[in-house]
Amino acid sequence: MSINKSYAVFGLGRYGRAVAKELAKSGAEVLAVDMDEDIVNDAIAEIPYCKCADVTDAEVIRRLGIANVDVVIIAMATNLEACVMATMLCKEIGVRTVIAKCSSEMNCRILSKVGADRVVFPENESGMRLAKNLLSSGFVDLVELSKDVSMLELEVRPEWEGKNLLELNLRRKYSINVVAILQDKEVCVNIDPEKPLEKTMRLIVIANTSKLSKLR
Repeated sequence: MSINKSYAVFGLGRYGRAVAKELAKSGAEVLAVDMDEDIVNDAIAEIPYCKCADVTDAEVIRRLGIANVDVVIIAMATNLEACVMATMLCKEIGVRTVIAKCSSEMNCRILSKVGADRVVFPENESGMRLAKNLLSSGFVDLVELSKDVSMLELEVRPEWEGKNLLELNLRRKYSINVVAILQDKEVCVNIDPEKPLEKTMRLIVIANTSKLSKLR
């Protein structure tokens, strides 16, 4: 996922607003929706495209053009019924990726069963971190270790397959340091730099946050 995709955020509580704000700040196309007009009016200064609407209504979903959105983030965890309905409506009209915030493990199972492609616990993943992960095309996960340094999990790109770390010289090209390789749920920290990379591998790397644009 990346800045080139379009996003919609349903629910502008603290979590939803943080996601929408970070997406908008990064230049992504994002539509933010909430049923509370006061909340919408307060958020417009930070998120240009805000609408006051009921996303549990199929006709409203249609009018908002959600069928044309690449990723929908449903951030209404306190209202499970609304989350379930919004998730189902989005999947019915063909939204490729629906991410739902949930308040319990049971709610996560329910939302997954009705079509959510991914569920998140807000206490484990901040809204800002989710937005950065969405914008970071090719990054499976990103964790900020400090203001300047991040740890990320990268998929092996097609052009890297069959080549080893010595050949690729990722440190020079992308300013990243590979610290581990993940494959078949096994993490290897004793890396053989001459072993060819495979599509099923993922690289755990540490990078200067300011250099991440090289990887996008």
